Amino acid sequence: MTITASAVSHDRPSDSASRAERLVAAEDAFTRGDFVGAEASTQAMLADDPTDGRALLIAGAIGCFIPVLPGHLILFIAAVAHRLMLGKDSGLVWWSFLILGALMAVSQVMEMVSGAAGTKWFGGTRWGAFGAIAGGIVGMFFMPFGLIVGPLAGAVACELAFARQETREALRSGVGSVVGTIAGLGIKLGIGAAMVVWFFADVFWVGG
Repeated sequence: MTITASAVSHDRPSDSASRAERLVAAEDAFTRGDFVGAEASTQAMLADDPTDGRALLIAGAIGCFIPVLPGHLILFIAAVAHRLMLGKDSGLVWWSFLILGALMAVSQVMEMVSGAAGTKWFGGTRWGAFGAIAGGIVGMFFMPFGLIVGPLAGAVACELAFARQETREALRSGVGSVVGTIAGLGIKLGIGAAMVVWFFADVFWVGG
């Protein structure tokens, strides 16, 4: 029994050191722009402790760059996990979750409608806008290329099939969906950065 207790006591510092090393590796990879390496280190941290707030924050930040990950949702979960783990000592005020939730909702709306907005901006019809939205939804299942190809194909197909547009006008509508989608990604990055900044501002200044 004594040997088992000793073994457990020696395992815990090792586990902590392992998590710390993975955290440093994830942060270094993210700083270098190696998002794939940062994602791998973060997933290893979350496998050890699914409620690790630091790992969730890093994963959320990475998700703002890699469409496969629901970055803004992970950032919101990180804030909730931080509050649940530390309670009143977390530094988070209750209305921070309203702000983070609203930013997350705006991000999701932008993801859905950015392609359609681009289509309309380039002179597309309502059918083209509908096709961009439908293509964007289908494209989510074929990340990351589906994020661009989906709205493009959807807008062009609907312009040709339902709006009876000429090929040139349909292609212009499709290009608009791509431009809108890329602009939407830029806005999502900005929203993700705003969520991270607000989290730390609340922890260290507003609620601290």
